[in-house]
Amino acid sequence: MRDFRGIPVVVRTGSKYTTPQGFAAIKNGVKQRPERQAAASAAKPPWLKARLPAGPRYESVRQTVRAHRLATVCEESMCPNVGECWANGTATLMLMGAVCTRSCQFCAVDTGNPRGWLDPEEPENCARSVELMGLNYVVLTSVDRDDLADGGARHYADCIRAIKLRRPATVVEALTPDFSGRRADVATVLDAGVDVFAQNLETVRRLTRRVRDPRAGYDQTLAVLEHAKQHRPGVVTKTSLMVGLGETEQEVAEALNDLAAIHVDIVTFGQYLRPTANHLPVERYVTPEEFELYRRMGLARGFLEVVSGPLVRSSYRAERAFAKNNVGL
Repeated sequence: MRDFRGIPVVVRTGSKYTTPQGFAAIKNGVKQRPERQAAASAAKPPWLKARLPAGPRYESVRQTVRAHRLATVCEESMCPNVGECWANGTATLMLMGAVCTRSCQFCAVDTGNPRGWLDPEEPENCARSVELMGLNYVVLTSVDRDDLADGGARHYADCIRAIKLRRPATVVEALTPDFSGRRADVATVLDAGVDVFAQNLETVRRLTRRVRDPRAGYDQTLAVLEHAKQHRPGVVTKTSLMVGLGETEQEVAEALNDLAAIHVDIVTFGQYLRPTANHLPVERYVTPEEFELYRRMGLARGFLEVVSGPLVRSSYRAERAFAKNNVGL
């Protein structure tokens, strides 16, 4: 949404607009795709219904967010788990603006070239947000910023340090870009004192080119996660996969094998849900029984935790997964 003489104007999905910072972007990240708009997804099954958010802790966080105009991915992405996570003192904040330099075919974040723009006050504002919301666990995520020489690694590190300075006991998870595979930039984030380092594999190897931006890659993500564990053996590493995009059970097993081989600690599985008609259609809705199978497959391979369910997202109940098996908290 943007303003014209003070009047809110809704930007149509898939169309180009100018951001408040003055650069062009595409609303929801993917240009209009008539061939996809014609491919309607099947009706959602009953197990994809989420409970309405409620409870005193949820209300407290919600009121703080409103009063101080704080931005959370929980609300902006309309996450179905916002009530459960906020009620347990967990929230996800998005760094480095709302425009991504990549255009993944599953993601509804706007895409464009921010031309190096960053908010220098964001690290302190981010730390203040965590303090105001009284978070025990915060997930920091961001858009990809290929326009920055370090992909935004130093900015991530500044935000982590600012949070730790204000609330030393708050556990910080960084769900980062892949930094184009640059190990030095991965190390910059790790050395800032992050507790959990996450980089999402997103899908199985065969579907990666169809699902993710060409600058991302299956092996590139594996290399980033492997380097994170090698650089800081004590850090908890984590990744997430969407299912329902056409993958097979064997391909899921192969992805789990690849992740186990590099000693990733936590894996999450969730149902892919099409954000707009221009994005990839849902190939099928995976049943709760299949999600439980994926969890068992993961645990059998030695992961500390596998969180698997239709409504699970990358940061779903992250504090609980981190605490399991005495890896933290």
